[in-house]
Amino acid sequence: MSRYDIVIVGGAIVGSSIAWYLRREGFSGSIALIEREPNFTYACTTLSAASIRQQFSIGANIRLSQFTLGLFRRLQEEFGPEADISFRENGYLILASEDGLPVLKANHEVQVGEGADILLEGPEALQRRFAWLSTEGIAAGAWGQTGEGWFDAHALLGLLRKGLRTKNVDFIAIAVAGVERDGDRVTGVTLDTGERLEAGIIINAAGTNAGKVAGMAGIALPVEPRKRSVFVFEARDKFVDMPLIVDPSGIWFRPEGSVYITGGAESEEGEGPADPGDFEPDWPLFEEIVWPALATRIPAFEAIKATRAWAGHYDYNTLDQNAVIGPHPEVSNFIFANGFSGHGLQQAPAVGKALAELIVHGGYRSVDCSAFGYERVAEGRAFRELNVI
Repeated sequence: MSRYDIVIVGGAIVGSSIAWYLRREGFSGSIALIEREPNFTYACTTLSAASIRQQFSIGANIRLSQFTLGLFRRLQEEFGPEADISFRENGYLILASEDGLPVLKANHEVQVGEGADILLEGPEALQRRFAWLSTEGIAAGAWGQTGEGWFDAHALLGLLRKGLRTKNVDFIAIAVAGVERDGDRVTGVTLDTGERLEAGIIINAAGTNAGKVAGMAGIALPVEPRKRSVFVFEARDKFVDMPLIVDPSGIWFRPEGSVYITGGAESEEGEGPADPGDFEPDWPLFEEIVWPALATRIPAFEAIKATRAWAGHYDYNTLDQNAVIGPHPEVSNFIFANGFSGHGLQQAPAVGKALAELIVHGGYRSVDCSAFGYERVAEGRAFRELNVI
């Protein structure tokens, strides 16, 4: 039996970020980073669309992404001169119909108040800026002039994992089968092999499996997997200035090298948890929902060719589609980093930094994550993000 000061359950972008910043903040105790799928074939991290934005409705979410953006700006300083994640800063363009205009305007006020470089424009100005865009049915659009775009998720995760190999962190490639608890403290985890690891602190960074891991400790956490399909298509026209566009229908699309990717067709109404083993793309969504929306918004996309697709799972917080971050109010050595609902990749470094500060220094310093605490879950009090993509 081994003992660790901190056991992190989940070794993808969230767990790796936490371990990285624990060491950066001077934590010298023992750390185990447990990952059931070390190739990350089905991880939220590697199956995401790998984008970053500041266009949220809640200031706390904006600040999380701003921290990660700062990391991108100083990537080589943090990880060495060869560090590169192919960050393409083309921005987001979130479009709104007349019905959605009040929310878009309210969100824009929050974003500007947080220092985000977001421009709100009407249909005529948008048409002049993006001549290939149809503004039919559009009342306005919010465009991130800087600080938004997309990047290589595998590269970012690789930088963290490689860096941790020199930071005295034990990588354990196996699933957690149980969490042991004694009253108001968790005491260890049991692995699939039957081996037991004692733990001073357990951090739940288990992605779509987070609700199950919390349940092992007798703690309710409303996080479950939700499947999202991403489709790749080719088009004759190449729009090098195209941002990631979010249509009022919910369909999003952006360039990806010489092709384009798109998604957002799933309806949350009546949606339940995904089968954890189902990673088959839902092709009917492309034909019935995605393609018509693309052709309406970009006339040149009337003639396109879908070439392939993939499906990933969101670690979906059914309460309010916002992250749950920080210690359990009663079981204080069980710490959450869960339920990002599609925002985890862009928010992970900030959450890693915040939780490292909380553990090492006793409080949040860089980014205050108090609003994301478990208390709201216990009370059933939603802290709702309106810009969920």
